[in-house]
Amino acid sequence: MSKSLYVGNLPWAATEEEVRNLFANYGEVISVNLISDRETGRARGFGFVEMKDEDAAAAIEATDGVNFNGRTLKVNEARPREERPRFAPRGGSRY
Repeated sequence: MSKSLYVGNLPWAATEEEVRNLFANYGEVISVNLISDRETGRARGFGFVEMKDEDAAAAIEATDGVNFNGRTLKVNEARPREERPRFAPRGGSRY
């Protein structure tokens, strides 16, 4: 089994390879997904690292609060995404 870790406060210039190398020090990294803005394509400063269950706890302990390229990382177990309410579009035709 695997766990997904939330990694926040990443430098915007961070690459998936850099993040993978950091977490690989604590176990097998299955995947890295850095989140970018849909409209601009710019990094949003957070991402997710998937690791084996037995490695995840050690990785959180070792990397939460660590300075990574000038930023203090916030690392914890990712929670499931909450459903956001959908809003009806504004304006438009009344017919």
